[in-house]
Amino acid sequence: MAGISGLGLAAAQMPRFDPNSVSHRFVQTNGIKMHIAELGSGPLVLLIHGFPESWYSWRNQFVALANAGFHVVAPDLRGYGKSDIPPEISSYSLMHMTGDVIGLVSALGRKQAVIIGHDVGANVAWHAALFRPDVFPLLATMSVPFRLRGPAPPMRLLREQGLYTYYWLYYQDVGVAEVEYERDVRESLRRTLYSLSGDFPRGRPNIRILQPGKGVLDNTINPDRLPAWLTEADLDYMAADLTKTGFRGGLNWYRNIDRNWELLAPWAGLPVRQRALFIAGSEDHVINGPTGKAPLEAMATSVPNLERKLILDGAGHYIQQERSAEVNKALLEFLRGPGVPPA
Repeated sequence: MAGISGLGLAAAQMPRFDPNSVSHRFVQTNGIKMHIAELGSGPLVLLIHGFPESWYSWRNQFVALANAGFHVVAPDLRGYGKSDIPPEISSYSLMHMTGDVIGLVSALGRKQAVIIGHDVGANVAWHAALFRPDVFPLLATMSVPFRLRGPAPPMRLLREQGLYTYYWLYYQDVGVAEVEYERDVRESLRRTLYSLSGDFPRGRPNIRILQPGKGVLDNTINPDRLPAWLTEADLDYMAADLTKTGFRGGLNWYRNIDRNWELLAPWAGLPVRQRALFIAGSEDHVINGPTGKAPLEAMATSVPNLERKLILDGAGHYIQQERSAEVNKALLEFLRGPGVPPA
């Protein structure tokens, strides 16, 4: 296992996070009941999580942002945690997911918010900002760059490139990935969080390109001990939520990828024009994926007001957990700039 760096030691010495140190409640938005965790007062900042996580993935950001004078709200997206889990696959399209967070702003009695997203949440944040710049005057995203709508449905493009074992394709068959992940929820989460992080041993092939006939977890490692940024208590909390909900709601996002491409036709070629921040780890499988660094480079034109592109050396996919101090510093610097909505 990779050694613990100075940053890792700092993370190991952080006090245990108590989920009850933030407030919890439910709000109605876009036809669903959504669970939110919140802390602080001031301008509204929404923190949008990814797969297979929940509001809890932002545990290390709450105090830093709230102490800086922000009302911090992290929802469980539909299909996750304590929020509603619609049964239909079609209920997890980009329009549903962005509609939920746009509606959340109104449900909280606000007209505008800063939106910050990671992984799937980054996609939601990019497109919520694209659709409603009046609601989201600035944004920060992590791990997933903004991509303009491509020339054809993404699944077709993957097959044309010969990437038949890419994990998006594996997720398409309903029930297959669910059975694999839910065989042992805690171990699946442990393997996933470790193996997509910067602690995973270097020199291995892209973890998201699967071995023929193998599952998504066959590329992962169940570590002897957790990395410094993740405690057994953290894992217990996240695994308890996933044990209740299962993985299907989260996986249904991926089953809408081609549908999302169809739905995005009216916005084809349009850039995200708001002031923006992007953060990723140098070892993240997303920015080291089949298309290489092209999406990162393309943001020079697709996000013309991208203020900063911060790539943290040695970090992996779960950037706000792995490198919370550096992420918080970058977020606070960004939020001291122009465009933050009023309280």
